[in-house]
Amino acid sequence: MNQSASNIQIEESNFFLEVYLDPFNKRIRIDDYRGNTNLVLEKAEQLARHHQAEKLILKARSEDFLPLYEKGLQPEAVVDRYFIGSDAHFFSKFYTVERKKNDHWITEDGMIHSIYQLDTTIDKPYPPKEYELKKADETCAEELSGLYRQVFPIYPTPLHDPEYVKKTMKEGTIYYVFFYQGKIVSAASAEVNSFYKNAELTDCATLTEHRKYGLMKIILREIEGELKRQGIFCAYSIARSLSFGMNAVLFQLDYKYRGRLMNNCYIYDKLENMNMWVKNLAKC
Repeated sequence: MNQSASNIQIEESNFFLEVYLDPFNKRIRIDDYRGNTNLVLEKAEQLARHHQAEKLILKARSEDFLPLYEKGLQPEAVVDRYFIGSDAHFFSKFYTVERKKNDHWITEDGMIHSIYQLDTTIDKPYPPKEYELKKADETCAEELSGLYRQVFPIYPTPLHDPEYVKKTMKEGTIYYVFFYQGKIVSAASAEVNSFYKNAELTDCATLTEHRKYGLMKIILREIEGELKRQGIFCAYSIARSLSFGMNAVLFQLDYKYRGRLMNNCYIYDKLENMNMWVKNLAKC
């Protein structure tokens, strides 16, 4: 895979595919499909071979669960109510031995167990008045990119580029940030799927010296409020499986663990497993 990331649509007489080609992470993701599931899968595998992908991901509907199992795909995670109220099952297929190997799985299982023992009733007070919460706009793009460069040496999407940040804003991604002495010190976003009425809470980053005030919890709650106002109740987030702090934040905000995506993307400093967390905003 040697071109930049792109979304493509393939429409043939018996099926339709919406594909995300992701050369940086050496993977292909099928975000949507209709029609003959066998032909959909054939085409997806053909694309994976053509682009020399190491991993294929398919967001499947519940009724296709067993047929995909039969075809050798592996279920990794679930997002409740992803498709306008119907569950999405994230299936994967691996194409190299290395991509299927992982040394951290047992450690990460232990971390999930530890997180589920945490007290969810303890809530930190609002941070000192020097911290100001705002919805970000395009004028923040340069500084947002700077924050992501500082926190993540490697990131699965080009957030290090301010133009990419502006592009995501134009496409409907919501960003909220905390300013401290005029500088952005914490941020997160929601990638909104307005057709299927779901949103991925993502791009969570806080500078180390500002992590003691629970800024991320406050930002995510603010984003959730905006999503509810838009009539979006399916919220999910994919967190680095080795990051105790981020997984703990999601658990304490009442997200439920829904599986782990193995060797999913290059983030922080290497190829990492990612935990899926899901919340039904209609219940809060």
